[in-house]
Amino acid sequence: MTSSAASFNRIRIGSAPDSWGVWFPDDPRQVPWRRFLDEVARAGYEWIELGPYGYLPTDPARLAEETSSRGLRVSAGTVFTGLHHGPAVWEKTWAHVAGVAALARAMGADHLVVIPSFWRDDRTGEVLEDRTLTPGQWSHLARQTERLGQEVGDRFGLRIVVHPHADTHIDSEENVSRFLDATDADLVSLCLDTGHYAYCGGDSVKLIETYGERIGYLHLKQVDPEILADVVANEVPFGPAVARGVMCEPPAGVPALEPVLAAARRLDAELFAIVEQDMYPCPPDRPFPIAERTRRFLRSCGA
Repeated sequence: MTSSAASFNRIRIGSAPDSWGVWFPDDPRQVPWRRFLDEVARAGYEWIELGPYGYLPTDPARLAEETSSRGLRVSAGTVFTGLHHGPAVWEKTWAHVAGVAALARAMGADHLVVIPSFWRDDRTGEVLEDRTLTPGQWSHLARQTERLGQEVGDRFGLRIVVHPHADTHIDSEENVSRFLDATDADLVSLCLDTGHYAYCGGDSVKLIETYGERIGYLHLKQVDPEILADVVANEVPFGPAVARGVMCEPPAGVPALEPVLAAARRLDAELFAIVEQDMYPCPPDRPFPIAERTRRFLRSCGA
């Protein structure tokens, strides 16, 4: 095996409920969880994320049986936080985090994906708060995220990876850099979502090359540049933008994933690269063919 091939083998490819149009624990427009598990395995993936807590069974024994019978393993859980509000939201945040972290740990995962709260509602577009944080809020965000990283590590043995996301305060190159520069690398890593970062004007390869030691996890995603241009010009909220198809099937969009994977390979680190194509809502028969084609495409990239 060549050193290049060995490095690629250190990038573990997976998928997530998000690629099946799943955004919520329970929604009649979403694919039932058994169908998701059946189809993600048939599409050729071995790793999955938990998705929104409560979508998949939350009893570890039952979930272990359901995943292992399909040859699947769990890479991470996902939590939503509003840590820029400071210590006042800690107890509420921890109550949410602890349940997800416990299930992720029981399933053998090593990571917890942390998504900042939205400044406007992802379904309705309602503006919930100012899109720009004050210096005090930035300080709260940094310190409370470090606290979360410490507590999740100490209590559950998981590494938090913070996910820059459209319509949140950690979005653009400027804000991602500010967040990374303000937080302790030993406590806080990044989940680089290539689609969200491109959506917000960022360059994923540049970010990997600049902050390589902080990249702890990847979400592979692309955006349609024509739809994105309209979304930006008309300030369309993220949820409606997804409904318009702003997140598209690879390799039709940006960024090109081959250079991203090549940059990640040069880090010489073990990384998960989870396919996450936002498609909520979508027809139930749409996700599986896309998942199969995407898996074949990633294999053609050497992953």
